[in-house]
Amino acid sequence: MAKAPDLTTRFAGLSLQTPLVLLSGCVGFGEELTRVEGFSNRDIGAVILKGTTLEPRLGNPPHRVTETPSGMLNAIGLQNPGARDVVGHILPNLPHKDTQFWANVNGSTVEEYAEVTRIFDDSPATAMEINISCPNVKAGGVHFGNDPAMAAKVVAAMRATTRKPLITKLSPNNADIKTVAKACIEAGTDGLSVINTLIGMAVDIDTHRAVIGNTSAGLSGPAIKPVALWKIYQAREVAAAHGIPILGQGGLCSANDAIEFAIVGSDALGLGTGLFYDPLLAGKVVEGLREYLTRRQMGSYGELVGSLLPAD
Repeated sequence: MAKAPDLTTRFAGLSLQTPLVLLSGCVGFGEELTRVEGFSNRDIGAVILKGTTLEPRLGNPPHRVTETPSGMLNAIGLQNPGARDVVGHILPNLPHKDTQFWANVNGSTVEEYAEVTRIFDDSPATAMEINISCPNVKAGGVHFGNDPAMAAKVVAAMRATTRKPLITKLSPNNADIKTVAKACIEAGTDGLSVINTLIGMAVDIDTHRAVIGNTSAGLSGPAIKPVALWKIYQAREVAAAHGIPILGQGGLCSANDAIEFAIVGSDALGLGTGLFYDPLLAGKVVEGLREYLTRRQMGSYGELVGSLLPAD
């Protein structure tokens, strides 16, 4: 019997049992999916915790989520109990022997990002995703991500407070993703998450009001997949030149999607909105990746990454 393809993945100095990463905000603080019959942590390489700030946040006013054609709008507004509560009460109860858990760090100032990093540095989280591209908060978030100099300041401040891998989440709403990626790499990021949600809105034609209480919201799901592929392809040019891996995300909802994301340069694969309608999606993607690699006589996931051929 032929040997099964190797799905283990090296990412930012970490060894992942599969390239699949469950994305921030889509599985809460990691405990929700463990209650779903048939779910297995063995199918995933890491879970990214819900976005966390220094102090507790209640988030945005309702409505905060609405379905759209081939996607979803959300404006949760980083509702969370604060970094100290997450580290003191949530992280200790997660199944760290089964998979890895990464923090998702947020702030409204550079100093807040640095302080949240200090708190997570003294925790079992094995890496930290830097959210400088959230479109649903009034301060910080996407304002940092759209300014290469500010993005670099955030990364540098966090780099000075931890040796754990830092993974910077980039916004698709920036016209020049390469410049921001380069600035973050030079400031010390160990990886890139590409992409965060697009900015969108929905309107109620009966009330003539925005459906989302925040008016604007982040668009995710299959609708944004073509944008994600293009942005990963662009960022890959800069990242590969510096030996920096990419966590590709944005509308990945099937094994075929995962294969596309790998081909354009995703060293790891982020599952997000798809988990809302199929909590067992990770296992199905893993099975589909194995079947594809076997059929193509490829021995590992790594052989697939960045294998896009020039257009005819």
